[in-house]
Amino acid sequence: MLSEAMTALAAVGGTTVVQAASTDAWAGLRQQLGRWLGRGDPQRENAELERLDETAGELDTAGPAELERVRIRQEAAWQVRIETVLESLDDTRRAQAAEQLSALLSQRIPPGGGSAGQSVQAVGGNVAIRADHGSASAWNMGSVTLGNPPQPGSPQG
Repeated sequence: MLSEAMTALAAVGGTTVVQAASTDAWAGLRQQLGRWLGRGDPQRENAELERLDETAGELDTAGPAELERVRIRQEAAWQVRIETVLESLDDTRRAQAAEQLSALLSQRIPPGGGSAGQSVQAVGGNVAIRADHGSASAWNMGSVTLGNPPQPGSPQG
């Protein structure tokens, strides 16, 4: 079973694949992720490149009514695919592979930019969260949640 950090990394990977599929970043991500997934086996790498191409094709041909459903399905499929690769490795190789994947994905998230999925958000750079003028803000980090303090009562004096 993967750690929470590895599962989150796989989720960011799935989201990144879907978000990059129709951008200029696709060719680079496709090649690097195909190589990462192939783990040094050229046949496996080619199979992964074909899977990536199928994903891009499904996203390109999805109509507006079905696009969100296709995106969610593809994000989940790529998360599972990445988790499967990580689970297949021993602890040492898993840590190395996770480090490589993290570096690969961080190249796709510009400083100050971000990548968000259904339950995961990756941010490059610093994060500042602010709530003012009656707005609310919350950030969930696993079992830790940061949010607004309760509104103060009437002034005491």
